[in-house]
Amino acid sequence: MNGAARLYTPEILSAAMELTAYPWDEGLRLQATARSRSCGSAIEIGLAIDTAGNVSAIGIKSHACAIGQAAAALFAKSAVGQSPAALREARQSLARWLQEGGAQPAWPGISLLEPARSFPARHPAILLAWDAALSALGQ
Repeated sequence: MNGAARLYTPEILSAAMELTAYPWDEGLRLQATARSRSCGSAIEIGLAIDTAGNVSAIGIKSHACAIGQAAAALFAKSAVGQSPAALREARQSLARWLQEGGAQPAWPGISLLEPARSFPARHPAILLAWDAALSALGQ
């Protein structure tokens, strides 16, 4: 089995398709784009926040590989209700897990991305949704 076959599992490809549940909405005022220098993937995120400062709505425009799209779908599924601090901690935990083999992040469904850990060139694409969201939130 070649590397791409191990990376692009049916589960990851299916998760990438789930991103369609979070369509772009120009009405979401907090917007930002994150781009991976290693592969050129990009994720644009629009967010709304509630009165407590937590994410209340999300829309995504993706120009990313299947790994980036799957990660963005995982992000979107659990982003609503999260505070900027929680998103920042999740991003840091995810980066440690990818780069240093740290503990698996507590983010729901993140184990889906386990196959991508052995492909460092894909790590920046996995982080795009968190990076774009934190940028949109001014973090």
